Amino acid sequence: MAFVITSPCKGEQAGECVDVCPVDCIEKGEDQFYIDPEVCIDCGACVSVCPVDAIVEEYEMTPEQEPYLEKAEKFFGHM
Repeated sequence: MAFVITSPCKGEQAGECVDVCPVDCIEKGEDQFYIDPEVCIDCGACVSVCPVDAIVEEYEMTPEQEPYLEKAEKFFGHM
């Protein structure tokens, strides 16, 4: 499993998540940050520092949030 950055990041893009990630799996895209689902170790460090609660666990995503996992997979070339 991995964490996924969802829509609240689009307006914020604060970036604290990048600084705390122990495996450097978060990168800034054109409109938001993305977590590489194949590198994420599911530690949750990013969740606690996100100022807009944009980061959710993959298995807890709502149907409306599921496209954000696809966007991350495309961003990192996994699709």
